[in-house]
Amino acid sequence: MMKIAYTMAHGRGKLDLLLSEFAERLNERGLTARGIVQTNTGCEIDQRCDMDVRVLPNGPIIRISQDLGKEARGCRLDPDAMATAITAVSQSMEAPYDVFLLNKFGKQEAEGKGFRDLLAEALENGATVIAGTNPLNAEVFEEFAGGMATQVAPNIDDLLAWYDQVNA
Repeated sequence: MMKIAYTMAHGRGKLDLLLSEFAERLNERGLTARGIVQTNTGCEIDQRCDMDVRVLPNGPIIRISQDLGKEARGCRLDPDAMATAITAVSQSMEAPYDVFLLNKFGKQEAEGKGFRDLLAEALENGATVIAGTNPLNAEVFEEFAGGMATQVAPNIDDLLAWYDQVNA
């Protein structure tokens, strides 16, 4: 049985905070998580946040956004920084782990790139996989999971309950 779920939270940074707390709670239980969680900095009211990811369980922190200027629109993802994060996570997966967390199954993953191969590797290794996503990519995530993914409400109690249920 594949142990795979996704969650969606609305509001700036809510999903990031939720998955970071989930990683901390799992760590407190003595479980090891691999993957990335996102932290946003510089979130002034009139500007977009800088996007940083923390490679689980202990870093490094990598800035994955690029500054395209105040008036820029569209994707600010830095492909070189993303490749660095993917490599760091891949290397971390050489050590044992229980859970794989991905801050966002986004456009890159929907197109078959990004962390998609590492998600598949984690599932093949029997890890529990939880990803954040958005309504735009949820259907593609479901397809990736072969219809086996569970959508979990975006709160810590429901995430922990789902984890406990699939790992009982």
